[in-house]
Amino acid sequence: MPIINKDLDPAFQTAGANPGLEVWCIENQQLVPVSESNHRKFYTGSAYIVLNAVFPKSGPPYYDIHYWLGNDTKKVDSSLASDKALELDAALGSCSVQYREIQGQESQKFLSYFKPCLIPVEGVFTSKQGNLNGEYQVSLYTCKGDYVVHVKEVPFIRSSLNHEDVFILDTALKIFLFSGCNSTIQERAKGLEVVQYIKDNKHGGKCEVATIEDGKFVGDSDVGEFWSLFGGYAPIPREPPSSQESVAQSVKLFWINLQGKLCPTGSNAFSKEMLETDKCYMLDCDNEIFVWMGRQTLLTERRTAIKATEDFVRNEGRSDKTHTTFLSEGLESTIFRSHFTNWPKTVEPKLYEEGREKVAAIFKHQGYDVKELPDEEDDEPSIDFSGTIKVWRVDGDELTVLSVTEHTRLYSGDCYIVQYTFPGKGRDETLFYAWLGCKCVTEDKTAAISHINTMVDSCRTNPVMAQIHEGKEPAQFFSILQRLIIFKGGNSSGYKKFIEEKGIVDESHNENIVALFRVQGTSPDNMQAIQVDQVSSSLNSSYCYILRTEAAMYTWIGSLSSARDHNLLDRMVELLNPTQLPVSVREGNEPDIFWDVLGGKSEYPKEKEIQGFTDDPHLFALKITRDFKVKEIYNYTQDDLITEDVLLLDCQREIYIWVGLHSVVKSKQEALNLGLKFLEMDVLVEGLSLEVPIYVVMEGYEPQFFTRFFSWDHSKANIIGNSFERKLAILKGNSRDSTPTGHKSSSIISNGRQRSSSPLPRSAGSDYRQSGNRLFSSPTPVAKKLFEGSPANDSTEQTIQLSDSPATELSSSNEAASFTDKDKNVDDDTLAKHPYERLRVVSPNPVTGIDLTKREAYLSNEEFHEKFGMPKSAFYKLPRWKQNKLKMSLDLF
Repeated sequence: MPIINKDLDPAFQTAGANPGLEVWCIENQQLVPVSESNHRKFYTGSAYIVLNAVFPKSGPPYYDIHYWLGNDTKKVDSSLASDKALELDAALGSCSVQYREIQGQESQKFLSYFKPCLIPVEGVFTSKQGNLNGEYQVSLYTCKGDYVVHVKEVPFIRSSLNHEDVFILDTALKIFLFSGCNSTIQERAKGLEVVQYIKDNKHGGKCEVATIEDGKFVGDSDVGEFWSLFGGYAPIPREPPSSQESVAQSVKLFWINLQGKLCPTGSNAFSKEMLETDKCYMLDCDNEIFVWMGRQTLLTERRTAIKATEDFVRNEGRSDKTHTTFLSEGLESTIFRSHFTNWPKTVEPKLYEEGREKVAAIFKHQGYDVKELPDEEDDEPSIDFSGTIKVWRVDGDELTVLSVTEHTRLYSGDCYIVQYTFPGKGRDETLFYAWLGCKCVTEDKTAAISHINTMVDSCRTNPVMAQIHEGKEPAQFFSILQRLIIFKGGNSSGYKKFIEEKGIVDESHNENIVALFRVQGTSPDNMQAIQVDQVSSSLNSSYCYILRTEAAMYTWIGSLSSARDHNLLDRMVELLNPTQLPVSVREGNEPDIFWDVLGGKSEYPKEKEIQGFTDDPHLFALKITRDFKVKEIYNYTQDDLITEDVLLLDCQREIYIWVGLHSVVKSKQEALNLGLKFLEMDVLVEGLSLEVPIYVVMEGYEPQFFTRFFSWDHSKANIIGNSFERKLAILKGNSRDSTPTGHKSSSIISNGRQRSSSPLPRSAGSDYRQSGNRLFSSPTPVAKKLFEGSPANDSTEQTIQLSDSPATELSSSNEAASFTDKDKNVDDDTLAKHPYERLRVVSPNPVTGIDLTKREAYLSNEEFHEKFGMPKSAFYKLPRWKQNKLKMSLDLF
C-alpha cells in the first residue's frame, strides 16, 4: 500500500497536480516556494527541492524529485532537504525517483530543466530580496558540456584559462566567449547559448558580444581588449595528457537494516528476487549509488536508508562526483536493472493499472476534479496518404515491379521494397521501405538492403529510408498501403530453394488449401488480413478471423471484438473472395465442422489484450567511438539536433536515426547499422525488439512524421555551417539593438576541430558585412587601420598561423587599438633596460613592474637589433600585426 503522510508540509499540498517544474527552497528551516522567474537563481548557501512532473500521452504521470545542495549549504539544511524530498515522494504515492544533486556535479537530467544553463549565485536565498546597486561585478565562467552545460564561476585571473574548455568573461559593456583550442564545436555552440542567456538576463539584451579564438592571430580589436583585461597576453600553459587508466567497476549490494547498518548480501551476482519488498537496499557502483526502497517499507525506514547512504558516502571519502539516486520498487531505472540478471524489461500490466488508479486517487484526495487518465489513443502519423506507390519484389539480385493489384498482397517468405512519394512542405517527399518477411531467407534480406541503398542514393531528394519487419510494421506503413493481405509462403527463388532443401511443405497462397486470416486495423483505409497457422490456438477473443476452406468460408467473431472490427471483417471478406457468401460464427457457438477444419478445439487467449502504455520518445546521441557510447538527451528540443552528431529518437514502436550534415556518418546504410547496434545494447533499450522499424533521416530533409516530435522551426534549417556558426548567426540576428556605446562588436569565428575552414556561412557572407545594425559586422575603422601599409597580398589576411609546432602559442595584434601614435615611437631613454632572457614570457626570473604589452621596448638598442635584425625605428614602422608576429616568434608577446 502507498505511504501516506498525514502531516504533509503545506507547501506540498498541490504538488504534482500539473505537468512541469516546481521549485522550493529551505529558508529558516521552512519550505518556501520559488517563483518561476527565479527558478534559475540557485544560491550556493541554500538547499532546494525541484519536482518535475511529466504527463505522457498515455500511461500514468511520473515524477522526478531532485534536492540540490549548494557548496556552502549548512548541514542542517542538507538533512532537511533529503527529508522533505522523501516527504514529497510520499505525498505523490511513492511514484517518483529521487536524486541528490551537488553543486558543480549536477546530473544531466537536472540541468536539462534549466536550459541553456544554471549559474549558481553566491549567498543565501531569502524570500525578501532587495535591489542590489553598485559597480558591475566582472565574472569569469567556465562552460563544460555539449548537450547540457555545467557553468561554474572561476577566479578572474589568467591561470583560470585553459586550452580544453570554453570560457565566458562577463564585463559591464561586453561579453567575451573564449574558446580553448581543444574545445569541441558543440561546446563552443553551447557556450554561445550561455552568452545569449547572460546578455538577455543580466544586460537587458543590450551589450556587445565578442568571440575569441585560442591560438589564433587575427586583426581584431576585441582580442587585444580581452587580453588587456588579464594584464596583457601571455601563453596559456599546456597541461600534460591524463594518464588515468580505466578501472573495472566494482558493484556491491547491501541490505540496510532498521538501525541504518549496511549489511553485505555476500553475492557478486544479483537477481531481482534478492530484493525483498519490505526492505531497503543500497547498490554501490563506485561513481554512482542507488538506494532501492521496497513498496512495503515505512517512511521512517526510508529516512534511515537515506541517512545511512549519505553517511556511507561521507565516511568512505567518496568523490563529490558520486551521484545518488533513490528508487521505489516498480520504478527502477534501466541502469539499475542492468546490474541484475533476468530482470523483465517490460512493465507489468498490473503495475501499470495500479499506477493509473493511484495517481488519480491522490489528486482526487487533494480536492482536484480530475478525469480518469485517458486510455492509449491511436497515434495517427503525420503524412499525406494521397501519394503514389511503387512496389518491387526482391529475388536475389533481381527486382520485379509489381502490378497495382499485387501491391496489397505480400508473402511472408519474400522481401519487398516500397517507394512512396507524397506531397510535403513545399516539395514532394519520398519514403522507401524495405519490408522483410518473417520467413524470408538471409540472401533476400541482404539483397533488399543493398537494393534500397542503391535506390536511395540515386534520388536527388535525399529520401527517408526505413527497414521494417513483418509483424512490427509502423502504423503509417499500413496507412500507405490501406488494404493489405499477407500470405504465408513466398515466390523468390531463394525461398523456394530453401524449403526444398529443408523438406518443408510449401504453404504459398493457393485457393485450394485451407487458410486462416486474422483481421486487424483501425479503419477501412487501414486494415489488414494476416494469414496465421490454421489451428485453434491461433484464435484470440480480441480479434475477428476468416477461415477459408474448399467448401465454405467462415467468419469468426471474437467475444471481445468491437463494432469497428466487425465492419473491417465484412470489407476484408469482399477483398479475399467477393463471390463467396461467408458463414458467420460467433465465439462460443461454433459448429463442429469449424473445429474439425482447425484440427480440433484447443485453448487460445480469451482475455482483452492490454497494450500497456507507450512512453514518450527519448532522444539519444550516438557517439561514434571505438566503444560506441550512447548518451540520453533529456527534455530535448530541435536545438539538440547538432549537425556534427548522429542522434536516435526512440519512440518504442519505431526509432529514427537522424544524421547531421557534418557528422562522420556519410551513408544511410552506416546509419542503419548504428540503429541496429543501439537495439543490441541491453542497458538503454526498454523492451525494444531487434525488429522494431528503423527510419534514417538526413538533416535538412526531415519529413513531417519526424518533425512532429519537436516544436519545429523550419527557418533554422536555412542556416548553414557547423553548429557554432549557426548559433553565432542566430545570436547575431537577435542582436539588433544598439549597445550602450552605440557600436557593434566584431568577432573572431571559431575554427576548431571538425569544422570547415570557411569563417561564415557562404550564402550569408554578404549579409554579415552589409548590415550596420548587426552584431558581427566588418572590421571597425581601428581594425582597418592596422592593415594600412601592408603588402597587397597580406592586407586581407584575417588569420595567420605562425608555426607548425603544436606548442607554439599564438596571439593577436588587436592591442594596437589601445596604442596611440606616441606609443609607436617609444622614448627608450625613459624606460629601464633589461636583458632579453628576463623579458621573455616564459622566463624563470621575469622582470616585474613593466608594461607586458611592450616587452621589446625594455631591450637595449644593441640587443634589440641582435634579436629582431633591425633597429627599433624600423620595427615601429611595420604594421602592428607584423610587429606582434615578430614579438611572438621571440617569445615577447
